[in-house]
Parts: sequence; C-alpha cells; structure tokens
Amino acid sequence: MRALVFHGPERSSWQEVPDPELEAATDAIVRIDTTTICGTDLHILRGEVPDVEPGRVLGHEGVGEVVETGADVRGIRPGDRVLISCISACGHCRFCRERGYGQCRGGGGWILGRTVDGTQAEYARVPFADLSTHPLTGPVEGHDAVLLADVFPTAYEVGVLNGRVGPGDTVAVVGVGPVGLAAIATAQFFSPGRVIAVDPDSARLDAAKRVGADAVADSAEDPERLVDDLTEGLGADVVIEAVGSPRSFETCTRMVRPGGRIANVGVHARPVTLHLEELWTKNVTITTGLVDTYSTPTLLSLLCAGRLPTSTLITHLFELDQMEEAYDVFARAADTGAIKIALGETARPLVARGT
Repeated sequence: MRALVFHGPERSSWQEVPDPELEAATDAIVRIDTTTICGTDLHILRGEVPDVEPGRVLGHEGVGEVVETGADVRGIRPGDRVLISCISACGHCRFCRERGYGQCRGGGGWILGRTVDGTQAEYARVPFADLSTHPLTGPVEGHDAVLLADVFPTAYEVGVLNGRVGPGDTVAVVGVGPVGLAAIATAQFFSPGRVIAVDPDSARLDAAKRVGADAVADSAEDPERLVDDLTEGLGADVVIEAVGSPRSFETCTRMVRPGGRIANVGVHARPVTLHLEELWTKNVTITTGLVDTYSTPTLLSLLCAGRLPTSTLITHLFELDQMEEAYDVFARAADTGAIKIALGETARPLVARGT
C-alpha cells in the first residue's frame, strides 16, 4: 500500500510500505476512505514531537471500511464503515474505566501516527478496535465524519466542557483554526451570552461568524479592549486558548475575569510564562488536557441530526495520492486559506451499517 511516512524533521514522503497486519486479537484492519491532516502532524514534521521516530506512518484521524478483525473484536465486523478515533483505549486500565482514554496505561492513548502507524494511508491497523472505532449508521459523508475523530471532541471536551461554558457566559476563543471554530460551534449547546473570536486571519474570522461568533477581533489589534468593552471591564467568563503559543496564552490571561476559567486546548511546543504575580488574586482556574473522545457518540448523533457545522470547516478536498500537495496547502494556510483538509473518497456517502 501507499502511506505518508515521516523521515525526520521537515522530511516525509508518500510511498509504498508493507500492508498492515493484525498484531493482536483486539485489532482491526480498516481500508481508509477519508483522512485529514492535523496541526499536530505539522508539529511532528517540525521535529517537535520527539517520540515519533523516522519511518512512522503519520495520521490519527480516519473514516473507512473494516476489512479484517481480530478474534476478540465483537463490536464491528468486515464490511462495516467506521470512524477511527484519534485516541485508542484498552478499556481496562484505571483511566479507561474513568473515561480518561487519552491517559490510557494499557497500551492506548494517542498512539496512532505517534508510536504506531497511523491513518494517512490506504489501510490502517486500529488497536483496541471495539473502543477505538465508532460504527457509522447515519447518512453522513466521510469528510464530515472525519472531523469527529479529533477536531470536534477536542474542542468540545478540552475547550467547552473543561471551561464549563454556561448560559449567559461571555466566551472568548483565541485562535479560530479548526479546533477554535469547533469550540465556537459546540459552545452554542450551552447558550452563552456572547462568543468572541480572536485571530489575525480575516477569512477565519468570517468562518467564526458562520459557526456562531457574535463578535470578532484581529489578534494584532488589542482584542483585550474589545472584551473589556463588551463586558464593561469585567473580562470573559471563559477563555479558550486554541493556538498553542506563549503570546496567545498570555492574551488569554489578560482577557479572563476574576473567578473565570481558561481552557487551554492548543499544543504548546515552547515554554509559556505563567504570570502568577498578576493572577494569584483573581481566583482564575486554568485547565489543560489531551482529548479523551468520550463525547464522540454524542457528537455523532448531533452530526446525523444536522446539528454540527462540519462542512463549514472543510476548505480543500484531495485524493489520497495527493497527500504531499495537501500537506503543502495546509502548512501554508495563511496563503492558501486552508482551514481543514479532507483526503480520499470524500464524495462517497456513508451507508447504514448492515445494508
């Protein structure tokens, strides 16, 4: 088969590799119909995730058809179309029993495209397949469903739920790439009073308006003042950091009100200064997190009901063998306008299981 292989910092190629094989009785082999590229993949290519070794097939998001299952797999069978979660779960360790799948100590967690071969390929081996795949039973398309592998669960769990968004809250989302946009969309479930989107890219701010932002601010033009103006100087109840940079995190700390919450979602590759000399009197709660994907079944139901604006986030479609071109477009998002890219049989509708 062909797959996108990491060869070290700034080096990767779409090339032939051996077909994946079952390695455990809990594995499944999935033919990939649709996959996508994550900002974390760019971190890997820049050499910022040192536990990813050269030779690794990248990717941790996918939709496809099951072609083979191990003897202990009970929930899916060959012919089923499934969503592959970005998080693998053994189901038995302490963290899995508490739905903390991202912290799995039984061989799972974030392993796809990191410590085992991933989904940017024609076929993928999915460990712990019963808990790490979700059968697709509704008439949704692959490029919509693939956003529930990582983007929407991450935004919802690590941003909206960790930030405890509630009715009437002022919510500021700093960084409106795919995860930030998904945070704006899923914050609407809790009837916030207003949502403010902050980003330097005008196209992304326009997208933020389409998914529910009430106000937008260029991050280079004193967005803290807009938050002050809209809250009579109080600050935002919830600030969601969706960039992963020292500057954006410090912006969040200046926007939050006393007693407010900062939910960090962004992937940080560099140290960040925490100004406790300014924050210690403000009763601020700061949360961090790796997604657990416990919310994926709920989000799938909402997607099938037409309640998630997934298509708004997809700006570019490619075939799988255009992987290297797709990476180039995604990496140059400021020039290309890319928000989220889907690769594969993106026009093929997903059919109900068993038909």
